[in-house]
Amino acid sequence: MNVHIIGTGLLGTSLGLALTNAGHRVTLEDLSPTAVNLAADMGAGTRENPTDPDVVIVAAPPDVCAGIIVTALRTWPRATVTDVASVKGAILAQVREQTRERELDRYIGSHPMAGREKSGAIAARGDLFTASPWVVCSDEDTPKERLDHIVNIAEAVGAAVIHLDPDFHDSSVARVSHAPQVVASLMAAQLRDMPADGIALAGQGLRDTTRIADSDPGLWTQILSGNAAEIRTVLEGLRDDLDTVIGALDLGPGAYAALAGALAAGNEGRDRIPGKHGSAPTRYSVVTVVVDDTPGALARLFADIGELGVNIEDMRMDHATGVKLGSVDVSVLPASEIDLISGLRERGWRLPEAALEQEGTA
Repeated sequence: MNVHIIGTGLLGTSLGLALTNAGHRVTLEDLSPTAVNLAADMGAGTRENPTDPDVVIVAAPPDVCAGIIVTALRTWPRATVTDVASVKGAILAQVREQTRERELDRYIGSHPMAGREKSGAIAARGDLFTASPWVVCSDEDTPKERLDHIVNIAEAVGAAVIHLDPDFHDSSVARVSHAPQVVASLMAAQLRDMPADGIALAGQGLRDTTRIADSDPGLWTQILSGNAAEIRTVLEGLRDDLDTVIGALDLGPGAYAALAGALAAGNEGRDRIPGKHGSAPTRYSVVTVVVDDTPGALARLFADIGELGVNIEDMRMDHATGVKLGSVDVSVLPASEIDLISGLRERGWRLPEAALEQEGTA
């Protein structure tokens, strides 16, 4: 297909790279000549003005998306137009107000659930969408050929298509994406005036919790305002839970039950997060291995695990403070845990005492 991308930031340029690699002809447009030139130089497409694109993808900030969509519908009256903004209901309402006759039939909102903490074309990756959900917000009135265009785009970049109602989409992303961004940013903000010696104690838990706090404040201000009602609902619920925990920390009657209840509710919620490839949640055993912070150490560990015939379901790494050591938490199926522990010991890997004791009592 001939695909025209308006907006050459992280998502637009990544789409251009992925679609070009998939064999589609991509043209690029951006208000910033520097941004579009950079995206073109990276191989995301050409700077030509398209005459008759099959699909126009608007990869612009949420607060300007609707106007660009309407302009695209009128500039290219045969094209299917989509956008990749993380808010869908508000944009659809604005487009509906501004369109006429059958123009709305050619617009289908979508949202690839992919991104990075970094922004701009320079952060783009051609594999950004691989194995990620791509939400498509169509309805029973959407012409099939228009829907096929957007589904083909999503599948061409390796994404998995999910069809959702716009309002349900906005309610869902408020919980799984937008509110978590606020929480991560607020937690990271607590570190601003913390003494350096204290921050040096930070472990992987803090890094995991605050990872997305590096995100662009300007873009996220637009996202939060675009989905304000849904995000407010989530944060109000969180505030109620925080008030319960804060009250319990006075350690009055019932405090321990309240604290345990809050933590247990978190266990229940996390257990609902899908497992690998969207499968049902799976409990894994975690084997911790101490690794030297030297070139090739991780490669040797993974090679040894592979030779033992054990599949790594997930992993995370934490770095020790003050010494060149790290610990790697390897998640495996429970049935593989004992074999992995004994096999790694035989190959000279260091495991914490808890793992050795567990093996000895098995």
